Amino acid sequence: MKNYILKRVLNLILMLFAVSIIIFLLVRLIPGDPARTLAGEHASLEILETMRKKWGLDKPILEQYLIWLKYAFRGDFGQSILTHESVLKEILQRFPNTFELSVFAMIFASLIGISAGVISAIKRYTIFDYTTMFIALFGVSMPIFWLAIMLVLLFSIKLNLLPTGGRISVYYSIKHITGFYLIDSLITLNFGSFFNVLKHLILPSIALGTIPMAFIARITRSSMLNVINQDYIRTARAKGLPEKTVILKHALKNALIPIITSAGTEFAMLMGGAVLTETIFSWPGLGTYIVQAVNARDYPVIQGAVIFVALIVAIVNLIVDLVYAYIDPRIKY
Repeated sequence: MKNYILKRVLNLILMLFAVSIIIFLLVRLIPGDPARTLAGEHASLEILETMRKKWGLDKPILEQYLIWLKYAFRGDFGQSILTHESVLKEILQRFPNTFELSVFAMIFASLIGISAGVISAIKRYTIFDYTTMFIALFGVSMPIFWLAIMLVLLFSIKLNLLPTGGRISVYYSIKHITGFYLIDSLITLNFGSFFNVLKHLILPSIALGTIPMAFIARITRSSMLNVINQDYIRTARAKGLPEKTVILKHALKNALIPIITSAGTEFAMLMGGAVLTETIFSWPGLGTYIVQAVNARDYPVIQGAVIFVALIVAIVNLIVDLVYAYIDPRIKY
C-alpha cells in the first residue's frame, strides 16, 4: 500500500508539472493583453511597456515559466494582476464555496442516482425501469445552463420559494471561522443563517448534480444487474434471508466498485466544472473566479486556479482508489 501511494504521489507531481506547462502556454494564446486591460484602451505605449515590465510580461516565455514555476513550487502562485491580492489567498477564500456546492450536488446525485439504479435493476424491464432510464438519458443530455435557468424561472420567479442566486441573503451574517458557511453557522449556533445558506444551496446543487445523478443511476443499474445474477445472491435467497438484506448487504456492496469510480470521477469534475452553475447563480466560487480571470487576462489567477483544481482532482481520484481496498479486500495494490 505504501509503495502504491508513493507511486501515485510521484505520478501526481508529474501530472501537475505537465498541466502547468499546458496551461501556461494556453493562457498566452488567449486574445488580449493583460497590460492593456489594466492600463485601459487609450493607454500610451510607454505606459503599456511599464505595465508589462512590472508584471514580467516583457520577458521570454520560457523565463516567465521558470520564474512562475519556482514560486509555484513553494505554494506561491503570485499576485493577481486585477486585484493585486495573493492568488493563493483568493483561491482559498473561494474554495470552501465551491466545495460545499460540489458536496451537496454529489449527495443529491448519489442518493437519487443509486436509489433509482437499484430499484431499476430489481424491477428491470418494467415501466419504472424504462421511465427511470429515459429520465437518466434525458438528464445526461440536458445542458446545465438551460436546466439552471428553468429552475430559477420556476422555483424563484414563478413560485417564489427559493432565492435566485448568491451564497447568503443580505439580512444574515456569518462569523467566518473555517470558511465553510454551513459549518461556521453551526459552530456559532446561528441557525437562521444555516437554513438560509441551505436554501441558497438547493437550486445550484440540483442543477450541478443532475448530470452526475443520471450517470450514477445508469452505472448502478448496470452493476446491480451483473451482481444479482451471481450464484451467491441465489444462495442468500435460498437461505431465506430477507430481500432487503440480500439487496443492500450482499448485492449492493459488491456492486459498489464501479459506482464509487463513477461517483469519484463525477465529484472531481464538479470541483473543476462548476463554471456555468456558479455564473448563473452568482455563486462566489472557483468557477466564477476563473471566468473573471479569463475576461481580465489575469494570467497568475488562471494558472494558479487551474493547478489548484488539478491537484484537487488528483487527490479525489487517489482517495477513491484507496477506498476500493476497504470495500473489497480482494483488491491488492
